[in-house]
Amino acid sequence: MSATERYREARDLMVALRGDHEAAVEQFAWPDVGETFNWGVDWFDAIARDNEALALVVMEEDGSSCEISFDAMAARSDRVAAWMANEGVRKGDPVMLMLGNQLELWDCMLAVIKLGAVIMPTTTAAGAADLTDRVERGGARFVVTTPDQASKFEDVPGDYGRFSTAAAEGWRDLREAYQVDVPPTAHPGTAPDDPLLLYFTSGTTSKPKLVEHTQVSYPVGHLTTAYWLGLRPGDVHLNISSPGWAKHAWSCFFAPWIAEATIFVLSYAKFDAEKLLETLRENEVTSFCAPPTVWRMLINADLSGGPGSLREVVGAGEPLNPEVIEQVRRAWDLELRDGYGQTEMTLAVGNTPGSPVKPGSMGRPLPGVPVALVDPLSNERVDGVGEGEICLDLSEHPLPLMTGYQGDPERNDEAMAGGWYHTGDVASRDADGWITYIGRTDDVFKASDYKISPFEVESVLIEHPAVAEAAVVPAPDPVRLAVPKAYVVLAPGHEPTQDTARDILRHAREHLQPWQRVRRLEFADLPKTISGKIRRVELRHREEELAAGDGAPEGTEWRDDMFPDLKG
Repeated sequence: MSATERYREARDLMVALRGDHEAAVEQFAWPDVGETFNWGVDWFDAIARDNEALALVVMEEDGSSCEISFDAMAARSDRVAAWMANEGVRKGDPVMLMLGNQLELWDCMLAVIKLGAVIMPTTTAAGAADLTDRVERGGARFVVTTPDQASKFEDVPGDYGRFSTAAAEGWRDLREAYQVDVPPTAHPGTAPDDPLLLYFTSGTTSKPKLVEHTQVSYPVGHLTTAYWLGLRPGDVHLNISSPGWAKHAWSCFFAPWIAEATIFVLSYAKFDAEKLLETLRENEVTSFCAPPTVWRMLINADLSGGPGSLREVVGAGEPLNPEVIEQVRRAWDLELRDGYGQTEMTLAVGNTPGSPVKPGSMGRPLPGVPVALVDPLSNERVDGVGEGEICLDLSEHPLPLMTGYQGDPERNDEAMAGGWYHTGDVASRDADGWITYIGRTDDVFKASDYKISPFEVESVLIEHPAVAEAAVVPAPDPVRLAVPKAYVVLAPGHEPTQDTARDILRHAREHLQPWQRVRRLEFADLPKTISGKIRRVELRHREEELAAGDGAPEGTEWRDDMFPDLKG
């Protein structure tokens, strides 16, 4: 049996077992792809040749769209691969792809894979300093970008080839690749453990790490991500994610094409919730994935038009708040399902199709992923009901896990210590095996000797109609050691007044346990990474600086003891 046949057998099993999580866990095994494997040739080309079904639809803001069949995608990527090879791209060469949601991104990703080179996805939000760091640490041999982004590289040193999607001074024009027909790209002979992807993490607490993935860790590992998404051949899948980050590869590349589904991409300069809802309905999208921030925007829009053809709705990137899940259920009668993974691995925990959704829970471990909760003090597995750090058991050789952090042995050793891959996330598990996120190990804090999960407090805060986003951090306190302080971004139509602060603090008091109550509140924009994740570490540092100085400037912070009517 060929690698393609074994891969298809595993994929077909996951499709057949959709809705039966227990059977999937029991029966699924990662396919043995043999001594050589290349997802671009062994899987994509195998399903794409002579296949006129739509592989990719890119819709622009003006409503125009580009529709490409599987067969056309295979041919286009062959042309780009041949052109890149002629320009010197070789097996193992890191190729930085700094492109938006445009057709050339998919052409280039497939082409680089087919050549056995290494993709280094990079967000277009990166500036010159970020790019210098990425080119140097990632060892980029080539860069592919657009003419408007090319100027960012003027001050980025390095001996790297420069490809642009259109004419740009000093850059080779990628459009040359599409001028001639070429034969199908030959198999590059890549081994399963050869490198395929180099991803920089978003750096929520420290300098971004450089994550290395192999020819199988993402391409094969995302079999279970496709299972979580609930994808079937012929589906139309839309994912809201920016190129350059791992979630884009998850749901805008690997998982849909594993399922032989159509990738539907909405390209936009500014997010518009109403426009998105219209697009979902008019284009008969069957499955939709978005981060919680987008879901919160959608529930503040008008959901009364219904879900259209949607069958599956999921969220990932950060935990989904129970209030968001409930509002989608009421409006659309669909279960909004949460999932958990990292750049370092594919999806590990999820609410899979057909499984009961427990409010606030991420679900259960995915088939083939050896998830464990580990006591951070003893480094021992926590069995049954309990709480611990989410880890992967290295003794079971987790296929979807990264090779490691490239060029950073200290952080790599720390992440792989004691026979576990340590995610840095803390969770609890109930008697039925459902796992609920508590927070990052760095974000969970103690107040009056009680452990506080920022996520739990934030989930209550955003139930208040005035709160669009919230971040909870410890504020030093002479009596309680620390107290919960909330930084709040207001929803449209609400003003940062004393009355608004009082009402939010009252809401928190009524819906949280006494030790969880928000004692301080400040209206402010939230510091975020360029991928959109909240950097609570900056807010913690600010609180420490305020405590060491004269405190928050007058009129910027509201405390519960300022409102006697909240007592009692």
